[in-house]
Amino acid sequence: QVQLVESGGGLVQAGGSLRLSCAASGGVFSTKTMGWYRQAPEKQRELVASIFVNYRTNYADSVKGRFTISRDNAKRMVYLQMNSVKPEDTAVYYCSYGLGPSYWGQGTQVTVSS
Repeated sequence: QVQLVESGGGLVQAGGSLRLSCAASGGVFSTKTMGWYRQAPEKQRELVASIFVNYRTNYADSVKGRFTISRDNAKRMVYLQMNSVKPEDTAVYYCSYGLGPSYWGQGTQVTVSS
C-alpha cells in the first residue's frame, strides 16, 4: 500500500512563491512516475507537472516557466516549487504516484490572493 502526504500549502500573495512537498511511503518509489495535480472549485482535476524515472519533466502550459517539479529518490520525496503565483493557481494540490495514477495524497490547499 502506498501513502502520500502533501505539505506546504497555504495563503500567498500574487507574485510570491510556495514550495509543496510530498512524502511517499510504501511501493517502489524510484521506479514510478510522480506528479502534481490540482483541482479548483467546480473544475476538473488537472495535471500540473510530472517527473519520470529518468528525471524528465512535463508541465501544463499554464505553469511552464513558473513551477518546477523535482524528486529525491533517497528521501522518497517529490517537490513542487511554485514561483510567480497567480490567483488562478488557487486550488487543492494533490501528489500522485504512478501512471494512471495509481495513488493520490489527501491534498493541500493553495490560495493565492490578488
